[in-house]
Amino acid sequence: MSIVEEKKTVGKMVAEDYRKAEVFKKYGIDFCCGGNISLSQACEEKRVNIDAVQAELDEIDSRQEPPEHDFESWELDMLVDHIVAIHHAYVRSANPTIREFVNRVKMVHGMNKPNVSEISDRFDALTEELELHMHKEEAILFPYIKQLVAAKKTGDRVAAPFGSVQNPINMMLHEHDSAGNEIEIIQKLTEDYTPPKGACATHRVSYAQLKEYADDLMRHIHLENNILFPRAIALEKELMGS
Repeated sequence: MSIVEEKKTVGKMVAEDYRKAEVFKKYGIDFCCGGNISLSQACEEKRVNIDAVQAELDEIDSRQEPPEHDFESWELDMLVDHIVAIHHAYVRSANPTIREFVNRVKMVHGMNKPNVSEISDRFDALTEELELHMHKEEAILFPYIKQLVAAKKTGDRVAAPFGSVQNPINMMLHEHDSAGNEIEIIQKLTEDYTPPKGACATHRVSYAQLKEYADDLMRHIHLENNILFPRAIALEKELMGS
């Protein structure tokens, strides 16, 4: 590993090449909410062999195909639109469908399998939390980030109604941590989304849907925590001359 690579956080590595997310997911390394640490620290915390992880990361670097998207090169207003159109839209579409499935499993199996009741209750709470969270982003934070992008192009001054972009970002980061914790608990309750032996079709589908939801949320939070938010903070500082 090069000195430059040693200094990168796992979140930064995934920001530069999202294909590396699969390696980190394989070893249980959090590159979203907990992505602001070095690879060596992440491996130490998870008690995994850093050489094995690095070998798989190096193998990705050696491939000829380019990363799917170079989100770090995107204008921030374009990245905001992508997050809303892809990830916010997915959450809003998936929430009622998955809620229906996990609640149906709870009604049928909740008396004999307490974990499915907890899964349903936690998912219901998570969806409410995320819907409010996305509304705050779309109504307050994202429009201001777009104003920052426009101001850089026009030279106009921008005044944040909340003091600094860091303030709403801090709130969003806290809410991301909360959502990430809920997803981690649901993952444990479902035994890594593995349906119990003899599970009915509804039970199996609900676990598959929960896994898809968790994967999308991980990418969603990564784009904000590791790319959008740090760059928005840097852009505001640049415009304010600090």
